[in-house]
Amino acid sequence: MDILIGAMTVVSILTFFGIIAWAWSRHRVNDNEEAARLPFAVPDEETTNRGEGYKK
Repeated sequence: MDILIGAMTVVSILTFFGIIAWAWSRHRVNDNEEAARLPFAVPDEETTNRGEGYKK
């Protein structure tokens, strides 16, 4: 049973570092830069329809 637990730990660690290597790899640079700009792609508050339907 201890061998199985140890093997699963090693597999989990390798999977974790594999995901990190994939996320930071060179072929993902454009995707990461695009994702970093997403918060700034929201329309300005002046152009939104906030408060529409609010009546006093």
